[in-house]
Amino acid sequence: MKRIARKPHRNPRGLFLGAVLGGVAGYFLGRVFGSGALGIILGALAGAALLYRVNPGPWNRP
Repeated sequence: MKRIARKPHRNPRGLFLGAVLGGVAGYFLGRVFGSGALGIILGALAGAALLYRVNPGPWNRP
């Protein structure tokens, strides 16, 4: 009997939301460590990767 693999949660909205939130948080952390621009880039990458995987929910809620 074949086992049906569950599809991992992926959400393009999470990708965008994570990039925006990560960029804002990264800016402030980057300013503390001396480079706001580098903080924005790294924060956006980390935030997008995290929220794309976590899946904050569907666009259309019933």
